[in-house]
Amino acid sequence: MLVRIGPEIQEVPRPLTPHLVRVSLGVVAVAVVAAGYTTFRIWDQGGRDERRPAGAIVVLGAAQYNGVPSPLYRSRLEHAIGLLDEGHAPLLVVTGGKREGDRTTEAAAGRSFAVAQGVDESRILAEDRGRNTLESMQAVGPLLRERGIRDAIFVSDPSHMLRVLLMARDEGIVGWGSPSGPPPNAVSAADRIGATAYELAALAVYFIAGRSGPAGS
Repeated sequence: MLVRIGPEIQEVPRPLTPHLVRVSLGVVAVAVVAAGYTTFRIWDQGGRDERRPAGAIVVLGAAQYNGVPSPLYRSRLEHAIGLLDEGHAPLLVVTGGKREGDRTTEAAAGRSFAVAQGVDESRILAEDRGRNTLESMQAVGPLLRERGIRDAIFVSDPSHMLRVLLMARDEGIVGWGSPSGPPPNAVSAADRIGATAYELAALAVYFIAGRSGPAGS
């Protein structure tokens, strides 16, 4: 609304109409419900181990230091190798490319670790170009299809599992989750909240923009 004061015209803010207030509250309510439902899905999927016979076991890469897997990556690899040893799949797929300053790839570090643990090299496939979860999943899809593999067990952290499986589905892979590490309800409240908030943001970026999560995760 414009009002004249002397020779000047000034704009006076209009109060929010009841309709606009209702719409705004409705949007907030929908966002809260969506966040709550997604949080439940993250915790539920992260707390379930769906190991079963499959065509391959795919372990998501994580940080490595000059070819030595970080503790987080080692935990994923050990879990995946355990599934392989139990006979759930004939092949292990290691993933992950180089980050800035790295001398080798996450996939190469994962392969070396698996071989050192007694896994035959002929049973290991590597995706070594993906710089984030989405790029790795987009590369794993063709890698599996070339070998006639349509389903796989995916190994990552509990909070990461929902996003991984959604991306697998979008790549045409029937995916089963087998999280490494403690389930969501066994970690500290601060860590649980932080991991969940991160995944909520990452899932929002994926659904809205079709990209991987914050910081290229």
